[in-house]
Amino acid sequence: MRDNRARKLGRVDSNHRLPDPESGALPLGHSPMEAFSGFMIPTIDVTKPGQIVILNGAPRSGKSSIVTVIQDTFDEPWMNLGVDVFARQVTPKRYRPGIGLRPGEQGHALAPLVPVLYAALYDSIAAHARAGLNVVVDVGHHDAKILADSARRLSGLPVLFVGVRCPIDVIMERRTAGQAGRDGEYAVGSKTEPVPAPVQRWQTAAHVPGIYDVEVDTSLLSPEECAAVIRRRLDDGPEGSAFRSLAGI
Repeated sequence: MRDNRARKLGRVDSNHRLPDPESGALPLGHSPMEAFSGFMIPTIDVTKPGQIVILNGAPRSGKSSIVTVIQDTFDEPWMNLGVDVFARQVTPKRYRPGIGLRPGEQGHALAPLVPVLYAALYDSIAAHARAGLNVVVDVGHHDAKILADSARRLSGLPVLFVGVRCPIDVIMERRTAGQAGRDGEYAVGSKTEPVPAPVQRWQTAAHVPGIYDVEVDTSLLSPEECAAVIRRRLDDGPEGSAFRSLAGI
């Protein structure tokens, strides 16, 4: 019975529609495209690469909130392949923070692994885009060699590189306020050290060399407004060129 059912499910009609799971009968009527439209699911054009949007900035600058808006409101699927997903879900615990390793920690035991992890991340981004999927990425680049290598791995693909900026005082307010589910992950200030040295290093190193297609300031704009700035640039052009410049550095 199980084998017969499996054989039935292995059949498709000329429109690649699956048979009924119980009877094995091929469906009549609507094509798969029509069926999907009934669920309000936008289709994708797999004949061209998907758009890549890379949000770069320091931790707590607001990148993840912009990613959420893009995924919830932009047309077509937008896949999130950023640092939060890669470092917290993909990377084994004993190798974390992985690509989230802070500036100034070149002597850390995990430092030799970071370029490899970035290479794997960007190769995955490229694979998704070449399959026709849009990709949004939140990262904190602070190593010029890794950034240039990452840019080269996306050669020939449409990339919009967005600088997500936020003043240090607002960053510290957000760190002090904390974030649900991430207690103790962020360094906070004290009376003797209002701005911890690692936080200051992030603030400086994340925006070197500062070549972007678009920049947003999350102390002035809401996540929705930042996403709208990105959407307008994608719609009105010109296409992103920052990553092409960075690939040559």
